[in-house]
This record gives sequence, C-alpha cells and structure tokens, in this order.
Amino acid sequence: MAAHCTGVFALAAAGLLDGLEATTHWRYAGELAARHPAVRVRPDALYLDHGSVAIGAGAAAGLDLCLHLLRREHGAALANRVARDLVTPPHRAGGQAQYISTPMPGDGDDGRLTEVIAWARANLDRRVPVTELAARALMSRRTFARAFKSATGASPHAWLLAQRLDRAEHLLETTDLPVEEVARRVGYGSATVLRERFVARRGVAPRDYRRAFRQLH
Repeated sequence: MAAHCTGVFALAAAGLLDGLEATTHWRYAGELAARHPAVRVRPDALYLDHGSVAIGAGAAAGLDLCLHLLRREHGAALANRVARDLVTPPHRAGGQAQYISTPMPGDGDDGRLTEVIAWARANLDRRVPVTELAARALMSRRTFARAFKSATGASPHAWLLAQRLDRAEHLLETTDLPVEEVARRVGYGSATVLRERFVARRGVAPRDYRRAFRQLH
C-alpha cells in the first residue's frame, strides 16, 4: 500500500503508520504530527519504504516513490526507462529540505556545478575526491560542498555513493560483467567493497541481486 502528500493522512488515520516513520508534503508535516502522535514524522524525507507500506511527500515525490517501487520490484533498468519517458531523474538525491525556501547558487556557480556533475557521472570509475570536484567548479572545498548540497539536497560524498550504486545496479541487470569488473567500473577497489555498500543499500549481495533481476529481462 502506498500514498503520498495528503493521502498519507488516510494511512495514518487507519493506524497503518503507528510506530513507523512517515513523511508528507513539508507544509503539512506539523499537522500530521499533531493529529497522529503515534507516527514518527520525517518532514525531510522525499519517500519512505517500510515494505508493505510506502509513503511519499509532495506531488513530485509521488513520482519518486513510484519509480522507487518500480526499481524495487522490477529493477533499475525498467525504472530508468520509465523515468526517461517522464523526463525526470530516476532517483533524486537529498530530501525536501532542498525545496524549502533554499537559496540556489547564482547563474555562474549553477553552470559550473552542472558541468562538474556531468563530469562526475562520466567518471564514476575513478576515485574522485571532493577537493578535485571543488577545483573543477573553481570553488573552495567548503564553498563547493555548501553549493552542491543547496543544488542537489545531498553532500558530494552521499551523491557519489548513490550514483555509483545506481550504475552498479544497471550493470548487474544489463550485462554479464563479473562483479569484480562492475566494482571497478563504479570506482570501488574490490568486489568486497562493492558488496558491503550494496548490501547496506539493497539488503542483498550483488550476485543475488543479479540473479533476481536478470530473470525479469
């Protein structure tokens, strides 16, 4: 069962969210917490997945939630295809905080950040320190980290981690590359490191993930 925005209130009223973390549009987070004190409200989250119950924030976060559920049940390849048809990112890093009266970088900074983000995506096989990304953006590390989080809602480190794992999922689903080669292509020094990161995100090892989702294609 899933709901987003004010639809989350219906799940809360039915008692389905008691004791769970939940989110809704940031404008209504306080009201949700006041009406349903048994619900642990997370106003920063775009969506939350508890297995049998999933919750999204505002209208656009409803798309994020749907893409997440597609990814969970049918794999990243299908979710990515649907995201392309919708002209939306398959996964948005960060939470609602980036949309609550957050000042965006100026035009010059924004353009440089866009170029740096594109470069980082094209070079995920490399170990890229934040200092190098900051230098490419012509910023100090501190200024870059602040501008990056303002623009994306995530720290550079968290964003890179998500990008590497997204790429790993895609390669596991769509290629027969050994896990060791997948690890190399997403910037990890060994399959062991990839496995640790992958299990932390997905709850299964890369080989188990591949076995499950290759059957769907």
